[in-house]
Amino acid sequence: MLTAPITFVIVGAVASLFLGAPSLELTLQIRVAAELGLALVLFHDAARVRPRQIAGDLGLLLRVLLIAVPVSVGLGYALAVWLFPDAPVMVALLLATALAPTDAGLGSAMMSNQAVPVRIRRLLNLESGFNDGLVTPVVLFAIAAIEGAQLHVAVSLGHALLELGGGILVGVAVGVLGGLLLSWSRNRNLSTPHTRALGVLGIPILAYFLAAVVGAEPFISVFVAGLGFAGSTAWTEEESSSLGLTEALSEPLGMAVWLVFGLAATPFMLTRIGWPEIGFALLSLVVVRPLALGLSLLGTHLRWQSVAFVGWFGPRGLVTIIFVLLALESLEPVEIGRQVIATAALTVLLSVLAHGLTAEPLASRYGAWVTRVQPEVELANAAEPQVRAPWRRPPTGAKP
Repeated sequence: MLTAPITFVIVGAVASLFLGAPSLELTLQIRVAAELGLALVLFHDAARVRPRQIAGDLGLLLRVLLIAVPVSVGLGYALAVWLFPDAPVMVALLLATALAPTDAGLGSAMMSNQAVPVRIRRLLNLESGFNDGLVTPVVLFAIAAIEGAQLHVAVSLGHALLELGGGILVGVAVGVLGGLLLSWSRNRNLSTPHTRALGVLGIPILAYFLAAVVGAEPFISVFVAGLGFAGSTAWTEEESSSLGLTEALSEPLGMAVWLVFGLAATPFMLTRIGWPEIGFALLSLVVVRPLALGLSLLGTHLRWQSVAFVGWFGPRGLVTIIFVLLALESLEPVEIGRQVIATAALTVLLSVLAHGLTAEPLASRYGAWVTRVQPEVELANAAEPQVRAPWRRPPTGAKP
């Protein structure tokens, strides 16, 4: 029940009592590592999804992405406007979208519990793999609009769409060509598994910097490169080490971000948290997410127990923290910006604790219910999810 994110956040929080909060300059320097971590996470989440494996769950996945995510953003925006009436429109939008993506790694005890139906675990895993890429353009647009508030909205939107389109084109080119080139070298024995893993690691790095050079959106480029790589290769299913280096690098970067989060967020929140911030954090976790998921899953014949289970396990984690770091330079100088940062940080902190501590007991109870009732829709065949979770342990019930 004591997960790696909880551990690093606690260590950072305790250290802050003796060291104090890091300076804004140091936090912004750490943002470089955070951006690299986000790029690797986006690519890895997209690249590890095999198109043919999600065919049976495509309907559920589209419901979650195309209905639940927009509804979550809409409800979060309405909640932000209600609780923070002085917040500008783009600041409220930023808060709502930054808290929309989920992090399946925070519920790793649940994701590895084989008593939970594979289809349910895979749905949560796929959702967390795609929703960060889905909201990233909106988050970046909101940040750009805040930075250039004097620009006309239509001008800002047009510029954002050009960057988005450029990022998609660069991502497709780098991901597909990189995948085909690695496949060609593998088929002719011109590379080894280790060198192919190095080649795969080079794809998100190339997509990120090439997009930055041409003025496109780097994060969208990296995410699309992962999709292009997944669609142009088949051997990665047999060669699990192909994505090993991207995951191996993203994990320590992620743990460093959790440590800095505990170090910086604790003193920051203690001086700025009031009832509006607490109310937003709690409602975001227990109302916004479950309600949005419940609406998206209407008509799927999933039992209400399963809908409630899926609705609860939407942890806010690493991606949200990175979004906050990206916005820190633009928002921190103004009081409403500090309030938004504190609110997002509090929501993530509560999510880390609540979802980390409840993953194992709730998964066991839900698994026992599934074993007893044998619900047909939940037990439909699905491919075992490949979870991006730091410090994995063997699945519950597995031999060491």
